[in-house]
Amino acid sequence: MAQVAEFTEEETKQLLTDHPEWELAREGKAITRTFQFGDFSEAWGFMSRVALLADAQDHHPEWFNVYAKVEITLTTHDAGTNGGLSLRDEKLARAIDRIAG
Repeated sequence: MAQVAEFTEEETKQLLTDHPEWELAREGKAITRTFQFGDFSEAWGFMSRVALLADAQDHHPEWFNVYAKVEITLTTHDAGTNGGLSLRDEKLARAIDRIAG
């Protein structure tokens, strides 16, 4: 697997400006967002839509679901020397934001 270019500090700041619902995690190597839905069916439907997008982009989120809450973490494992944020994370965050409305 080819190494992916890791975001610079400035690119990371811009990512957070463009996607204010997302927060830095893992010492700046990831972003995370929590989504709250009305019930489990809504949460599961959202996760299904995200899964299809992620698979199409070949960039899969780390996530956690309890009933109506979904927590998503995005990071690029093959960015930089120990993983980090990349254009792949920004692209998937943008797509997830569109789904979430």
